[in-house]
Amino acid sequence: MKTLVIRILPVITAAAFLVLLSLPAFAAEGIQSPLKPEVSSIPGFIEAALKALVMIALPILTLFIVYSGFKFISAQGNSSKLEEAKKNFMYVIIGALLILGAWVVATLVGGTVNQLTG
Repeated sequence: MKTLVIRILPVITAAAFLVLLSLPAFAAEGIQSPLKPEVSSIPGFIEAALKALVMIALPILTLFIVYSGFKFISAQGNSSKLEEAKKNFMYVIIGALLILGAWVVATLVGGTVNQLTG
């Protein structure tokens, strides 16, 4: 084990030295943002992230609404299954309102911050 460490240590040291020598070249180039130009501020980023969340969540919410409908149909008048289907539907609607509400609030706050900062 000691001989393995003794053989590998110079290789690791040389690799680290080469990486450290190349750092100024990477620093001179700068870091380019992969985000769109309109996402240059924190409110813009939050608005874009919530917009993406809404785009992903709406099809999922649609599937859960359909699933709730199937639960209503499969209840066939059974009161306990009908109550479970009602709860499921209520939770889906509450989730949809939370997601859309967060997006609306973020859009309003982002617009207000942009107006205040000019």
